[in-house]
Amino acid sequence: MTTPSISPAVTPACPLCAASHSVPSPGAPPRTYYRCPACALIFVAPEERPTAEEERAVYDLHENTPEDPGYRRFLARLCDPLLARLPPASQGLDFGCGPGPTLSLMMEDAGHRMTVFDPFYAPYPERLARHYDVITASEVVEHLHAPGQVLADLIARLRQGGWLGIMTQRSDGVTDLTRWRYMRDSTHVCFFSKRSFDYLAEQHGLTVTFPRDDVVLLQRASGGFDYEKH
Repeated sequence: MTTPSISPAVTPACPLCAASHSVPSPGAPPRTYYRCPACALIFVAPEERPTAEEERAVYDLHENTPEDPGYRRFLARLCDPLLARLPPASQGLDFGCGPGPTLSLMMEDAGHRMTVFDPFYAPYPERLARHYDVITASEVVEHLHAPGQVLADLIARLRQGGWLGIMTQRSDGVTDLTRWRYMRDSTHVCFFSKRSFDYLAEQHGLTVTFPRDDVVLLQRASGGFDYEKH
């Protein structure tokens, strides 16, 4: 009698780098998590991600407003390092601005020209077809179901010398992922590490800087012919 062979369990491809050899990872229950050995992204099993309707229901509960000084101090973690690097009157996009755009106003107060996009609250796709000197994504990338594609699209919208500023908590240094509060938000489905952003920079020819534990700045190279301006 021949014993039937047992096929190994199929694991989902990494949504950041598309590697097909992700492995199970610890994480906050009750969801199932995988870790990509190539780029170190930890992500929720695709079948356990929230629907768009479920996401919107959570976001509608957010009470962040430009009038909240605590919220402004929180966003300053990303805003201040960017302002120290941007040339005057830069043109920017705040991607994933949420129901109460605030980071864009803070940058406008500093003399920059900003617009906003959000798939739920500012769904204007034509704004994603323009080029920018700076694109911000504060507490956004952990929500992306297809971070590799979305981030590649944003990077393609950067002018030469342009900056992509991201704020998200990184998994580096978390000693017990099963108790990490960041994973307990049902809309958080991707968890980046420093290595994840190093991969992103290398893949797209960017320089990468980590001014704070939860902030990463990626810059497109300067010089040469700027096709976006012609």
